Amino acid sequence: MPDMSPIDWTAAQTEMEAFGCSILRNVLSRAECTALADSYPDDTIFRKRIVMARHGFGQGEYKYFSYPLPEIVHGLREALYPPLARIANRWNEQMGIDIRYPDAHQAFIERCHAAGQDRPTPLLLEYGAGDYNCLHQDIYGIHVFPLQVAFLLKEPGTDFTGGEFVLTEQRPRMQSRAEVVPLRQGDGVVFPVSQRPVKGSRGYYRVNMRHGVSRVCSGQRHTLGIIFHDSK
Repeated sequence: MPDMSPIDWTAAQTEMEAFGCSILRNVLSRAECTALADSYPDDTIFRKRIVMARHGFGQGEYKYFSYPLPEIVHGLREALYPPLARIANRWNEQMGIDIRYPDAHQAFIERCHAAGQDRPTPLLLEYGAGDYNCLHQDIYGIHVFPLQVAFLLKEPGTDFTGGEFVLTEQRPRMQSRAEVVPLRQGDGVVFPVSQRPVKGSRGYYRVNMRHGVSRVCSGQRHTLGIIFHDSK
């Protein structure tokens, strides 16, 4: 299980409030990245495969893991959730949203399952040359944990070129702002599922967020997505 203790969550929160995202450096080892990427053809550990072009999502494909999740995926979900829940609760307070998230991920998952959201959402994504992921939000139901994490499993410039992780932010009555996130193999990026608070002259207001992946120019790109709410 990757060690989360070196992560400076205060600094991560500051970055997320300033830029809408934060990079968690070197969370996964090269061996862990390789093992996860190499597991993509093993359909026994997945519940569903999505070909993006069939749905207008982009080009490339991804697969949702089935329960029980692989040990490393389960471990990441459990270990990342508590510090992110503290940030999520702070954000909801700033945005005037009454929802609060429990300290432990299992308690939040029980909330999801009680509402019929019982299908796991962590996923592996696979892109080849020419593939991309359109800007989107990962909602899945009425219970939505407002932060998620994506881990890059291949090394840019060596295993693939292009394929940058992209965030866009739409503030009220302003043009959209884009953030291109420079990830290396084993890095994770924390970002909002749909919105975040921004402080203005009259207090905090909500801005709408979307994320995607630019066109892969060459090679093959794999990503692990950790989403904390389950799907209907």
